[in-house]
Amino acid sequence: MSKVVLVTGGSSGIGRSICEFLSKKGCTVYGTSRNPNRITESLSFKLIALDVADTNSIAKAVETIVASEGKLDVLVNNAGVGITGPIEETPAEEIEKAFATNLYGPINVMKEVLPVMRKQHKGLIINVTSIAGYMGLPYRGIYSATKGALELVTEAMRMEVKDFGVQMTNVAPGDFATNIAAGRYHTPVFDDSPYKEPYGNSLKMMDEHVDAGKDPMIMAEVIFKIMNTAKPKVHYKVGEFMQKFSIVLKRILPDKMYEKLLLNHYKL
Repeated sequence: MSKVVLVTGGSSGIGRSICEFLSKKGCTVYGTSRNPNRITESLSFKLIALDVADTNSIAKAVETIVASEGKLDVLVNNAGVGITGPIEETPAEEIEKAFATNLYGPINVMKEVLPVMRKQHKGLIINVTSIAGYMGLPYRGIYSATKGALELVTEAMRMEVKDFGVQMTNVAPGDFATNIAAGRYHTPVFDDSPYKEPYGNSLKMMDEHVDAGKDPMIMAEVIFKIMNTAKPKVHYKVGEFMQKFSIVLKRILPDKMYEKLLLNHYKL
């Protein structure tokens, strides 16, 4: 029987690539979007409504899938938002929105699918985090915090659910060529801000990195490989060599030396 897969944030970017790739591999794929009706083109997978910030919406989506398919094999917690800015100047409500989507949302989706997977005595949860979640990046501190927190939540939960036959892992992508830059919240570069020049330059660099990023289908291939792995690892990193190596460097270098590397990289 084909695996039934739920992919949050499946209407664009990495999520859409995952949905398309898995459907071609014979999986029954349910991608999600807050507004699926705005997608007018034909898709190779089913697109249903789900807002990760709304627990009722999550419950309804999971109920729809289980009612139609009788099971749910894999959850790919992919929905997320970008956010940039000096933390001092980032509005509190935007910080809360970022955590609601990137951390609380995935947790609530996991809470909804776990009773289903526990009853099946099998299931796989893949949380899409970010290489940025392994370090505090200047002008991306809130984004780093949301993704780093999800990494730790996954580490804890995979130990809590192992006796239920449910497996859980993190996949941390680096920069991929998607529309995340267009959809993220970024604090304006204020003319009278003490951060005007360094933040403005960093923002341009971030956009350039995304534009020059890898094909998101690479992430889809990794997700499919994990789905067919008997015992997934705790962490996977997907991206350019130096992006992945930066995590190793943080582990082995003194803190101030690593900080200096980041300052030099971002020309700060």
